[in-house]
Amino acid sequence: MDDDTRYEAVRSRDARFDGEFFFAVGTTGIYCRPSCPAVTPKRRNVRFFATAAAAQGSGFRACRRCRPDAVPGSAEWNVRADVVGRAMRLIGDGVVDREGVAGLAARLGYSARQVQRQLTAELGAGPVALARAQRAHTARVLVQTTRLPITQIAFASGFASVRQFNDTIRQVYAATPTQLRATAPDGGRGGRRATEGAGIPLRLAYRGPYRSDAVFDLLADEAVPGVEEMSGERGRRTYRRTLRLPHGTGIAAVDERTGGAGPASGAHPGGWLDARLHLTDPRDLTTAVGRLRRLFDLDADPYAVDERLGAHDRLAPLVAARPGLRSPGAADPEELAVRAVAGRARAERLVRRYGKALDSPSGSLTHLFPEPAVLAGAEPHGALGALTTALADGAVRLDPGADRQEAEAALLALPGLDAGTVAVIRTRALGDPDVAPPGPDVPGSWRPWRSYALRHLRAAGEPGRP
Repeated sequence: MDDDTRYEAVRSRDARFDGEFFFAVGTTGIYCRPSCPAVTPKRRNVRFFATAAAAQGSGFRACRRCRPDAVPGSAEWNVRADVVGRAMRLIGDGVVDREGVAGLAARLGYSARQVQRQLTAELGAGPVALARAQRAHTARVLVQTTRLPITQIAFASGFASVRQFNDTIRQVYAATPTQLRATAPDGGRGGRRATEGAGIPLRLAYRGPYRSDAVFDLLADEAVPGVEEMSGERGRRTYRRTLRLPHGTGIAAVDERTGGAGPASGAHPGGWLDARLHLTDPRDLTTAVGRLRRLFDLDADPYAVDERLGAHDRLAPLVAARPGLRSPGAADPEELAVRAVAGRARAERLVRRYGKALDSPSGSLTHLFPEPAVLAGAEPHGALGALTTALADGAVRLDPGADRQEAEAALLALPGLDAGTVAVIRTRALGDPDVAPPGPDVPGSWRPWRSYALRHLRAAGEPGRP
């Protein structure tokens, strides 16, 4: 897109581009999402930015009306496998907050200076600025949805000091933290806010149509007791699972979206999934949210996917029947890989034998899925032993910044892992939208959305071959 095309998207308030770019208005000092309902500014007063961090770095503050920090992430970071795409996925997982820029660079295999240069050149902001924008969003969520003291929120959001936190909130939102809390939907009185029993309430935004029924069907079929559960009737289900996080543990609950684009379509034209997070340490909020977004494939661009696949004769009727079909990822990539090799029944046995029990069980959720190092020591033989050993010693990396080609090659080199299983791991654990089903003659016209093409074929009950 060039800037004139972006401006036309702003003029039409096109929500398809929310999160794909941001625009700022020089006369007001505010930046917005493309679908902002405010009066469209004159073209000469508008600047465009690839990220919210770049807009903030140029001195603009977030619009209070459209809340540009709450948009879905750009689908580009799921598609791209280069260093910028990998860096954005790692920043989204909170790596800069935990390990600094040096840790980010080490994971990418570049120097800190190279990473800074590449991100700044392409996105207009370096890793520190990108992480800072993310911390500001996390802080706003905590300020407006919890009763945590402001000082505790500052450190839980990843800020190094209360002063840094206050300065950032004032710059990004043109308000003090206390004023920001007063602008919560309940006026700061506490209505929908988090309590010890309810957890932190969240809205996980997505763009375009979303087939929530298909995603929840898949998660229900795969659920491993003790770690996951699905409750409620179809159309009104709640998925819950345990999470192992950098600073502690968590329990996530996500509700199926009801209502939508048609009486039986199951697709919803943009919006959010309601979620709740119970965390033993609030510092894990950003990481937990990122993992849920990958699990539910909330940063996808269904317009681009459906346009490309819908142009193919074989897939056109399938896309028309299921607009917005997603390719779910994983809340824990290493867990997904183990489950892909072990199967559901064996995974349940592994949880009972080796999973870490929660300090406080929540309903049927009683354990964390066992870590690779534990499984490697307990059951070191066969394909599962080879995989868990490789994950434990770092020979195979499946974190958000992993190189997908290198990970696939390392997995295929392990004894007992076939191409089909590795394709599942690459699709789900690594979130690759363009994994071809094993076999010849996969149409090149499906690229870069072959993972979605396979989901359409399977949803229609057809084999995963063209």
